[in-house]
Amino acid sequence: MVDMTKKRLSVAPMIDWTTTDYRYFARLFNPNVYLYTEMISTGALLHGNRARHLRFDNSEHPIVLQLGGADISEMTQCAEFAQQHGYDEVNINVGCPSDRVQHNKIGACLMVEPDTVAKLVKHMQAAVDIPVTVKHRIGIDDFDSYDFMSQFVQTVADGGCTRFIVHARTAWLQGLSPKQNREIPPLRYEDVYRLKQDFPELIIEINGGIESIEDIQNHLQHIDGVMIGRAFYHNPYLLAEANILWNQPIPKRSEILAQLYPHLHQQVNQGEPLSTMTRHYLGLFQGLSGARKWRQALSGKPHLTVADIEQAAFEVLALNPDA
Repeated sequence: MVDMTKKRLSVAPMIDWTTTDYRYFARLFNPNVYLYTEMISTGALLHGNRARHLRFDNSEHPIVLQLGGADISEMTQCAEFAQQHGYDEVNINVGCPSDRVQHNKIGACLMVEPDTVAKLVKHMQAAVDIPVTVKHRIGIDDFDSYDFMSQFVQTVADGGCTRFIVHARTAWLQGLSPKQNREIPPLRYEDVYRLKQDFPELIIEINGGIESIEDIQNHLQHIDGVMIGRAFYHNPYLLAEANILWNQPIPKRSEILAQLYPHLHQQVNQGEPLSTMTRHYLGLFQGLSGARKWRQALSGKPHLTVADIEQAAFEVLALNPDA
């Protein structure tokens, strides 16, 4: 069994998915995992509704704010916002391949500018007491050799970064969509393992294509942490099953729902629409009898009530009494 006092398991930042509504839900399954916000741009925090972008429930700790940006002054200011709002950590996005981040020359584009990333880390870390970390790809376009990634990490580490989360795929900025970039470039886990061997003093985590507790355990034999995105989102009960890594009990879905209902009532009373929350719950019964009926009950219902959710859950649990 892996010693989780020295390892980390986290939920990856996913745009439009890892909102505070999802993170609250995810935390009910597992008290130990690190939760990341979706990537939030510096522009959104500097010129948008900062309080709403940065809001989170205290139960979400440990929580990491992922920032998208490349301007030193703006990124430093946003790191300060993160600390002021109580975040446990700030992460710099150096992996997102979307057209939007390419246009702003941030995200994966920054892999070819390691000096810029090192300066971001240096200035941000000097301004805050919480850790500043970097999530990146193993390469970008034709810059996909191990040496290229190694030099990137060395340069950024010289700027003061000690924790790197590595998506074990190259990002292709031309010709592939963000979805294709998560699926088509081959996974190169061995490159991430080698990075840990070459930089034993750094904390190296791995991301990409990890879908089971067995996968997690295998990776943690080689590196310091595992980050999972879509597998946790589409099958949130995998988060519950991961409690075995800490030798802790696995909660039942019925127990998780019992904790969720009071929160839903509270959110409704505060004017939050249920539909924006329940879209994150569709995978709760994945693989069980009645899962499809549960998804149908929660989807496309603008006037959904908490009572409707309770009834839908009751019907599925009746088919799965041990769930």
